[in-house]
Amino acid sequence: MKTRALVAAALALACAAASAQEAPRKAFKVCQDPNNLPFSNERGEGIENRIAEVFGKALGLPVTYYAFPQRMNFIRNTLRYKLPGQDYPCDVVLGVPAGFEQVSATKPYYRSTYALVYASGRGLDGVTSGEQFLALDRERLAKLRIGLYDRSPASAWLAKHGLVDSGVPYPILSPDPDNNPGQMLERDLAGGKLDAAIVWGPIAGFVAQRVKAPKLVVVPLASEPGVKFDYAIAMGVRYGEREWKQQVEQLIDSHQGEIRQILQSYGVPLLETDAGGK
Repeated sequence: MKTRALVAAALALACAAASAQEAPRKAFKVCQDPNNLPFSNERGEGIENRIAEVFGKALGLPVTYYAFPQRMNFIRNTLRYKLPGQDYPCDVVLGVPAGFEQVSATKPYYRSTYALVYASGRGLDGVTSGEQFLALDRERLAKLRIGLYDRSPASAWLAKHGLVDSGVPYPILSPDPDNNPGQMLERDLAGGKLDAAIVWGPIAGFVAQRVKAPKLVVVPLASEPGVKFDYAIAMGVRYGEREWKQQVEQLIDSHQGEIRQILQSYGVPLLETDAGGK
């Protein structure tokens, strides 16, 4: 009788857990940075905002946001944040590296790469690849001021090719929540303080569209031994929410065409994804 009671209790707990997982969602609740264009902002103008609207419409749910600056502990303060007696304020992060361990990451939905960006008419016209850039006269390269975010693949690339002294490092995480990743290009590259910059491709493509003069040229960079420039991007949900993760992945599959159109409209350099997603 004791064994039978234990089995019954275990089954009851399992059923309760399953019911909680299968409970219908009342909104498509997104964790986002409120000032992180081209990905998201509080006015809903980013890539992830556009994708969220597509998914919310497909599910017949309103889209809601829980905003927190994407600095350290972003996942802990959004996706994992929960007050006693309350529900989680958001259920999905729409942009994480494939395989990101802080979340249960979905399959990738796009792959992009870092890009070299320069202003036309300032001596670099005609450069269309990283190889062409490196083939320029060494004395000329040594005089360039190349903006980059510290601890990014750009640092390793400049070091590999003997251009460390040409790098102008910017902090990868600014303590000022009003700063966004594209300001290096919009302010310093367009303004002439930099001759070139190396940034994540979606940022490069977006800012190049926004800056009307001077024209900014975006040159996608290829990974090479010792330097990885291209990365697959996925979505993230909480661990243990398998059905929700499957539902999000079904949305990715069924709306891949719309997702690609959104990415292209923001100027994102797109590469083919692969099964590994890394």
